[in-house]
Amino acid sequence: MSVPPRTFVVPEDPAERAWRRRRAARVIVVDGQDRILLFCDTDPGVPGVRWWVTPGGGIDAGETERQAAVRELAEETGLVITEAELVGPIARREVTHGFSDQVLAQQETFYLIRVEAFEPDNSSFTEEEKLTLVENRWWTPEELATTDEWIWPKELLGLIDHAGTPAAAPLDLGLVTDESTVPV
Repeated sequence: MSVPPRTFVVPEDPAERAWRRRRAARVIVVDGQDRILLFCDTDPGVPGVRWWVTPGGGIDAGETERQAAVRELAEETGLVITEAELVGPIARREVTHGFSDQVLAQQETFYLIRVEAFEPDNSSFTEEEKLTLVENRWWTPEELATTDEWIWPKELLGLIDHAGTPAAAPLDLGLVTDESTVPV
């Protein structure tokens, strides 16, 4: 289920924002030094606000969650992997993101992959990603545990620990409503 491109037109009344729904796959990328790759995301309608997210995005029509995770990882980082290399799913959640121009309600599934460190290639970013994703970096667990930056999902370090549990069922993170630049 594809989401139409955003216009970034901010309504005067936040209650008039368009609502969009989709399913999404996200990938937690961990390198050999246990660092985690995250992207700095922004809301053009709220200058100065930013947060860090894992690679991933919407599941296209006809795709499985795993296929979408592999595709999104390649598009956003240049890293080409196989579905078999993914660990998980390790967690699922429903999240409602309130942004300045829209409300995005999505069902997210998280996977994990362990790789050698690499320099992400963003040359396949969509036009929206070119506008909103402003940087990437590898974070140590210690940096994530002590940062004042917004990290979405906030349970990220726990998800990595859970992924190391043999044959663990995916965690159910429930409904998340506190990841918004303009609350719903």
